[in-house]
Amino acid sequence: MTRFKLTLEYDGTTLLGWQRQLDGPSAQEYLEKAAFGFTGQEVEIMAAGRTDAGVHALGQVAHVDLDTKLNEYRLLQAFNAHLRQLEAPVAVLKIEVAPEGFHARFSAQGRGYIYRILNRAAPPIIDKNRVWWLPYKLDIEAMRQGAAYLLGHHDFSSFRAAACQAKSPLKTLDKLDIERLGEEIIFTVEARSFLHHQVRNMVGTLKQVGNGEIAPEEVKNILEKKDRSAAGPTAPACGLYLSKVVY
Repeated sequence: MTRFKLTLEYDGTTLLGWQRQLDGPSAQEYLEKAAFGFTGQEVEIMAAGRTDAGVHALGQVAHVDLDTKLNEYRLLQAFNAHLRQLEAPVAVLKIEVAPEGFHARFSAQGRGYIYRILNRAAPPIIDKNRVWWLPYKLDIEAMRQGAAYLLGHHDFSSFRAAACQAKSPLKTLDKLDIERLGEEIIFTVEARSFLHHQVRNMVGTLKQVGNGEIAPEEVKNILEKKDRSAAGPTAPACGLYLSKVVY
């Protein structure tokens, strides 16, 4: 039995998230079906993080234990061939033999997300379900000022979903960059780990800063209140991408 590390890409538009669900498709289900298709083995594939319904991945990482004589290249071909047969919105980008003791979730030292806002008058057509469309102009400098209060080690209860299962609301936010690229505003967010909906709740709050609903310094007050009702709305899942996992 060999443990393999998989780097994955998926479009979350039609998925109920990473984790296998009873009432609809998931990235995990598609990958496990693909593995069964060419090995005949019932396997459980573990990921670095459970993305929500509608959230995309550019660099999700997972691991799987397989009894196979196929090398990494042949495994990559087999996985993607069976995923295409399933018409899955999932691709395996890379397969490696995992180092001893490797676990996709527990070995991870950091995770990175990007969030895309399309900031123009016209709605998205090509990028429908892949960006948050906001047709009014956002003040990116004000958003950066507000974002600065979120960097570092804090109690992020104000940005935590009610259903979050994390043992502690204390997290260290290592990076929260905001840049405008043409008609898009891109958030780049990095930390060792995140609370449920933390990134989307931070983006939703900073959107309020960008459109003038609240002042940048109000973000500090929201953080200190440790109350989800004090923060802004949860940004839509369609703009969020798990971009990388660091080991």
